Amino acid sequence: MKDFYKILGVRPNATLAEIKRAYREKAKLLHPDLTGDSTRRDEFNEVVQAYRVLSDVRQRSIFDESFFIKIKRSYKNADTFNYYDWLKAREDEESRAKLIFYTLMHQKEDEAVAEFKRMQMNHADFSLKKWFTREDFMDYGYILAEELVIRGEYYDAIILLEQIIQMEYSYQYFYIFFPEVIDFTLNILKKNIDGVISDELALDVFERALDLNLGTKNDAFFLRKMSEEYKRLGDLSTAEICLRESEKL
Repeated sequence: MKDFYKILGVRPNATLAEIKRAYREKAKLLHPDLTGDSTRRDEFNEVVQAYRVLSDVRQRSIFDESFFIKIKRSYKNADTFNYYDWLKAREDEESRAKLIFYTLMHQKEDEAVAEFKRMQMNHADFSLKKWFTREDFMDYGYILAEELVIRGEYYDAIILLEQIIQMEYSYQYFYIFFPEVIDFTLNILKKNIDGVISDELALDVFERALDLNLGTKNDAFFLRKMSEEYKRLGDLSTAEICLRESEKL
């Protein structure tokens, strides 16, 4: 067996978020369709294999055991500068934004999600993408969206994914990973919105979805769901308009 941690270039105690980040970076450098270099296909396949093993809890556990890897946390000297404490003590939006991604990448996912929701609720114009490069925002933002979904925070996840998708249309950064983002977003829209969040929030989500260029069939689905939401809210005329538009598509 090969050392999958070494192949991805991560520490043996790397978080799932760090593993995903490393995989994306390696794949961008090695994928034959992106580089035009087919001579590194074997190297790319090793990266894919390493990611599949390390991103699966059971397979990673078996791999760790077979390699006799001791997972240890590294503790810094108490007298050294503590970046986490420094960020946590500050209340400006930049520091809070950086705290969200810092905790996300250091096995404090619950804290990251809680802080993100707190900032969203208390600061109307709060935006993570304002404080990071587009690459970091799109990578870490996607991982944060996954954590939000795990905790049933579907509305917040969609708002974040909407920003990622719109940014991808502008910069074309994700490349081979973009279909994964689209599939993830559609899965939420089709399974975790209608009847799960309030009718008002569901309407907002489906209206936003119509602006994401997700295809005629999906737009028809969103309009049909909007018709149902308006009907439940008692706005029958708008419900009828949405249904007609859905049928046209």
